[in-house]
Amino acid sequence: MARSRYPIIARQGWLPIAVSLCVAALVWYFLGPVWALPLLALAALTAWLFRDPYRQIPATPLGVVSPADGVVESVDSVHDPFLQRDAIRVVLAMRGGDVYTTRSPVEGKVMDMLQAESENEGAAHGVWIKTDESDDIVIVMRRGRLGSTPRCFVQCGERVGQGQRCGFINFGSRLEVYLPVNSRIDIRPGSHIHAGADLLGVLVHKTDRAIS
Repeated sequence: MARSRYPIIARQGWLPIAVSLCVAALVWYFLGPVWALPLLALAALTAWLFRDPYRQIPATPLGVVSPADGVVESVDSVHDPFLQRDAIRVVLAMRGGDVYTTRSPVEGKVMDMLQAESENEGAAHGVWIKTDESDDIVIVMRRGRLGSTPRCFVQCGERVGQGQRCGFINFGSRLEVYLPVNSRIDIRPGSHIHAGADLLGVLVHKTDRAIS
């Protein structure tokens, strides 16, 4: 995907940055540069928080890249409540300073937009993606730390590329990725990983196991 299609600062940050710079310019004009410094610092901090850097997607056949920056909280075998199957669940915790953009872990077709409600964790927004090899991947985004609702930029029936920007969560959140139960997982709890650049694991098929 071409780098030039995306700015290095997410569009969600353009307005607050522009407002901070405009107010800083007015304060500078009427009160002097010293009084404008806090507003300039705020604009710089906002630009850093809303950064959206280019990521090099690893060339790994059947690889599953991380959908978000964050720390791996857990990897376990569970029952997938969305597709009603056995699955491997990887839980990621996005920190406040991590990049807020989320990405598609695989290339494939968006089959459905999923909703669920947890008594302890509130509303969850899920995306079900089916790969060309018929593997089902579910990404679940929880509400952000400040109660912000995750934004999803893809729609049911749309085709997405691996590492494609597909969502946004202000100030971090908690994500869950449900993988086929026979997937090979390459990360451990405590690992800090980057969206679109680091692998969660590899999808394994019967032919792959026979060859190995």
